[in-house]
Amino acid sequence: MNTATHEIETIAFRRTRSTYGLVLLGFGLFIFLVFGLNTPAGVFTTFGTNLAGSQAITISDLVVPSQATIFAMAAIAAFFGAFQLARGIRSTGWLAGVIAITFIVSFLTWAAADKSFNLTGMLSSSLVRATPIALAALCGVISERSAVINIGIEGIMLLSAQVAVVTATVIGNSYLGLVCAILFGGLVAAFHAWLVIRFKVDQVVSGVAINIVGAGVTAFISSRFLAANINGLNNAAVFPTISIPLLSQIPILGPVLFENNIIVFLTILLVLALHILLFYTPWGLRTRAVGEHPKAADTLGVNVFFVRYVNVILGGMIAGLGGAYFTIGSVGRFDEMMTAGKGFIGLAAMIFGKWNPLGAYTSSMIFGFADSLQVKLQILRTPIPSEFLLMAPYLITMLVLTGVIGRAIPPAADGQPYEKQ
Repeated sequence: MNTATHEIETIAFRRTRSTYGLVLLGFGLFIFLVFGLNTPAGVFTTFGTNLAGSQAITISDLVVPSQATIFAMAAIAAFFGAFQLARGIRSTGWLAGVIAITFIVSFLTWAAADKSFNLTGMLSSSLVRATPIALAALCGVISERSAVINIGIEGIMLLSAQVAVVTATVIGNSYLGLVCAILFGGLVAAFHAWLVIRFKVDQVVSGVAINIVGAGVTAFISSRFLAANINGLNNAAVFPTISIPLLSQIPILGPVLFENNIIVFLTILLVLALHILLFYTPWGLRTRAVGEHPKAADTLGVNVFFVRYVNVILGGMIAGLGGAYFTIGSVGRFDEMMTAGKGFIGLAAMIFGKWNPLGAYTSSMIFGFADSLQVKLQILRTPIPSEFLLMAPYLITMLVLTGVIGRAIPPAADGQPYEKQ
């Protein structure tokens, strides 16, 4: 590394250090003034640790002094800000984590001051609400790792959701509905792959077309057929809650991780399986090679087109599973536009997670937490208008996509059609 490059990196690091340091100090001051001074002294916040109907062992709730806890969070943010200005921490992830934790703890303590807030219920709801977002993100990860952009995830999920509920209602078996949704998601993704790989159609245009067709077709079928025959076509049984023996009895973690329906468990297994597939198997190596440098992969004997087809179809099947969550995994019926942008939020989670299955799932939990939080805060009747609370998941999406959290670099060949020489 030459001297000029080293000096440029040093200047950039100092600028980043100063920026994050000032942001942390500002956050500490904000927490102190907005939450701390607006919380009465002598009141307590109760965080519930038990979930009604759960098999977990009952433990005592967590009761903390409201104002003192908020002041402690403000002090932690200020300390890290001062440390960042003095010494500097190169990991922006740690700094973003400090900002998130201090803000969330302070906000919840302020919102639930002199009240009770079920923390376990909040975490469980966050995991459930993160599930479709995580499945959309995993679809994006496996597709874009092979350099095929698929922004039609929203449309695939909508179509699969309708296929799942209609099949499950007609046949009377939700598991067959799930299988049909997965297969249909793979079929739609195969069509997308055929257009962009065989005919080199613009990948974004193809994805947008799928979203438009998905919204239009499902809306037409819903108003024309499902609304007129709800019991015969749009009234399926949802999956029951599965409790894993012994593990479900663990306090807090038991109800959150080990008492869910089959789609939530399949999502967790898919995250682990895709991580192993991408980073510890020959297929994953070929996929990443095709996404980074397809010409070099082709020279080494890798069938670039085949790898892309398989990954895009696999991603579509994962999105189909996500679509099934909205109907037979949740409410048992189909409503127009019920995915509510979760496919697009999943793409944001994919970017935030840097095209890594584990990172994408962790990012999805953040979005799921924001989605669950706005529901819980409406129950607590906080002075924040409900319209602003409903905006929370989408505001975080915009925050991620603007690169505030940090720059994410996609696979080098992402979105580029390949022509065999």
